Amino acid sequence: MVLSRIADGIWRQVENVQDGVSETFFEPVIRLGVTGLARSGKTVFITSLVANLLDRGRMPGLLAASEGRIEAAFLQPQPDDTVPRFEYENHLAALTGPTPHWPESTRAISQLRLSLRVRPNGLLAGFQGPRTIHLDIVDYPGEWLLDLALLDVDYAQWSAQVLQRIEGRDEAEAYRALVADTDAQAALDEPTAQALAASFAGYLQAARANGYSDCTPGRFLLPGDLAGSPVLTFAPLPGEGGPRGSLLREMARRFEAYKRKVVQPFFRDHFAKIDRQIVLVDALGAINQGPRAVEDLRAAMTEILSSFRPGRNGFLTQILRGKRVEKILFAATKADHLHHSQHPSLTAIMEALTRDARDRARFAGAATSAMSLASLRATTEASMQHDGETLDVVRGSLLETGKEAAFYPGELPKDPAYLLSPARAGAEKWLDQDYKIMRFAPAKLNLRPGDGPPHIRLDRAAEFLIGDRL
Repeated sequence: MVLSRIADGIWRQVENVQDGVSETFFEPVIRLGVTGLARSGKTVFITSLVANLLDRGRMPGLLAASEGRIEAAFLQPQPDDTVPRFEYENHLAALTGPTPHWPESTRAISQLRLSLRVRPNGLLAGFQGPRTIHLDIVDYPGEWLLDLALLDVDYAQWSAQVLQRIEGRDEAEAYRALVADTDAQAALDEPTAQALAASFAGYLQAARANGYSDCTPGRFLLPGDLAGSPVLTFAPLPGEGGPRGSLLREMARRFEAYKRKVVQPFFRDHFAKIDRQIVLVDALGAINQGPRAVEDLRAAMTEILSSFRPGRNGFLTQILRGKRVEKILFAATKADHLHHSQHPSLTAIMEALTRDARDRARFAGAATSAMSLASLRATTEASMQHDGETLDVVRGSLLETGKEAAFYPGELPKDPAYLLSPARAGAEKWLDQDYKIMRFAPAKLNLRPGDGPPHIRLDRAAEFLIGDRL
């Protein structure tokens, strides 16, 4: 067993050396991780980004595109044959077809390689020809990222944290009642263990649907082929230790198996190889859910950042220690649900929500940024009169009915403290007003040759994430 781990570590060091040398002296590779919690728009972001890099008419904020230095872009087979390919063509067809609709959300890890033929700039531009730069996009659920924090705690610590967190949440009432009726010190009874795991998974589903972000373990929400296996048949219980063969002892064993067989392989095989990262956030959805959801989102953002290994990627660092995340972008999605006059307020809220996380990353040497964007613009802007007041609104087709509607979500505060202070204080609701959201369907598109799908600040996001490497 020990020899196997040593051999595996040596082989991975060899792989790091091979990859580092190849990328430095031949064709550079940018590994961009795309993640976010539920309904944050990961699939739409990747689809629109790739489409707008293939047809760059709407990418003036990406300097290599606006300067005309990207001569060609084309899709290639992904480098990892064991990872499913991101279904770009199917997702693009869903967004741009005669009856556009939102594609299915991310349920597992996937990958796509986009290769760019780029002319260099600067003093050596006249002496060097174009070179090929590969952009490997890795799509994975944000819930899996939150799971990395489990590696630092044992079962008793995790149980105590979860049980304290769900105290008072209506979504967890059934699970709390089941725990109260369960003798954790009793001998393992498999139907009891399954009932606890199913009830806890039901709580996680309800909590996520109601805007909470701390929904781990992530595979309870997206079990895939692990559904029903013992590695997903555990739940938090009070107490420590427990006699051999007890329910509590078996829950602890399965928790450790989950970390060892699910979380660690994800970190080793995928996450540790990423060097650029975007975290998509449905901040408007959290604001609509109320102060508790906003505070929960802020804590989740800090926890997500703790999973990264931020810092600069020097040549020897890549070879000897593996990848470090050089740039991290936190992006509030669905900016098209607001009039552009409110975008600065949404960006300021995003910056405040991720302040703790970004400060830690900067201290470690990584570049960070926060912005608001819309990967695919589904609305247009307008003004309307209401009670003698002019309101800046957005218009679009409602997802549920297909009817055209004008929407005013409420005025976001210019000072984020008006939201974050009551959220930290545990307020039940906003004191001055409610913030509403609507679900819009994607608009029918009539794209000109050379234009990708319409968006808001997708080009600036691309410039921050990969512009320096182009």
